[in-house]
Amino acid sequence: MIELFYWEGCPSHPEAKSLIEQILAELGRDDEIVMTEVTSDEEAERLRFPGSPTICVDGRDVDPVGANSRPALTCRIYHLPDGRVSPIPSRDQLEAALR
Repeated sequence: MIELFYWEGCPSHPEAKSLIEQILAELGRDDEIVMTEVTSDEEAERLRFPGSPTICVDGRDVDPVGANSRPALTCRIYHLPDGRVSPIPSRDQLEAALR
């Protein structure tokens, strides 16, 4: 199962969803992406939501290190393998999680 948790105030979730869809198409898969909007700080705490977008495959965050960030209604920062930061995970992170 692919879950995309997002906060409407963060503009990065459509780009993340699009990248997931591209990778799934390249892999010849038609998995459903379950979208869950996080709407309050209380919900962020309950879901352990470290920011938007958060992507989980079979219940595991695609970025386990970032998953430990403090839960909050905020935009998430992904630390890419090359040292850059990004508002969405890298293609490599997503491909590895989806394989």
